[in-house]
Amino acid sequence: MRNFKRVLITGISGSGGSYLAEQILERNHNISIHGITRWHSTTTANNLRKIANKVQVYECDLCDLSSVIRTLEISKPDLIFNLASHANVRACFDTPITVVQNNILSTLNLLEAIRLVKLKPLLVHCSTSEVYGQVDKSQIPITENCPINPVNPYSVSKCAQDQLVYSYGKAYDIPAIRTRMFAYINPRRADLFATSWARQIVSIERGEQNILRHGNLKSLRTLIDARDAMDCYWNVALYGEIGEAYNLGGKNSLMVGEFLEKLVKYSSADINCEPDPKLFRPVDITLQVPDTTKYEALCNWKPIYTLEESVEFLLKEVRQLMRTN
Repeated sequence: MRNFKRVLITGISGSGGSYLAEQILERNHNISIHGITRWHSTTTANNLRKIANKVQVYECDLCDLSSVIRTLEISKPDLIFNLASHANVRACFDTPITVVQNNILSTLNLLEAIRLVKLKPLLVHCSTSEVYGQVDKSQIPITENCPINPVNPYSVSKCAQDQLVYSYGKAYDIPAIRTRMFAYINPRRADLFATSWARQIVSIERGEQNILRHGNLKSLRTLIDARDAMDCYWNVALYGEIGEAYNLGGKNSLMVGEFLEKLVKYSSADINCEPDPKLFRPVDITLQVPDTTKYEALCNWKPIYTLEESVEFLLKEVRQLMRTN
């Protein structure tokens, strides 16, 4: 097991980065947490409100190499979690150039900064199951050896990030581990289907909306609680093998429509649902079921939270967020 003293999280003010920072601080009191956020980020105050006085946050443009170098020189991390990305899959079809340029250049600059500053932090690159694209039923569950076959601009950029991290590890001896997270229930990220529906349910309960609008309900997803997902990232840092890639995900596989039915049952109001053509992707991925055997073997991992507990957590967090916003 590795030991760390100074952890840097890119995208710390985002939904995943903020949960990860909270969880590390809660369980590791002797670790110093540093984070990179965009210039004048609008999410910093909300997502980091619980730990604002416990983390050191740097406004840094990851697309500017000099800015990244300066941040690494100041923070001197021995562990970096790279979570910063433009990650809205549906929106990437409208702004493909922005998404691809930002995601690739930001990761390339981070790798170059590590090389030039001559630090030796462990880099845990946090990627996504979207890199596998639309798989055949015969490839379920999806292993790390499944061919990478992206079908949207976002997943293309994540594939490029994955390959950059791998190549820099080999060429410049940068210790790096790649992760591919499958769908997780994340109350702080409004564009995800689960969170979008939870927010609409709360709006209906408050009389601000009449109809819950949704996209494709016929995709199969394997869901994991955000808190379990953050445990996975941390365990990979502690136990993962340098140079390897790990699928991360939960044990609850169900159709997206089934999840909506579960969510509606926890509402205090009658919920009427309608499909909205604007919420359908031009190209969708309908089968996302991971094989996480490789990761589980590292630490005998099992998820802590049931699907029902995750649904309750989602609605509780969303209600709180919508009260404070």
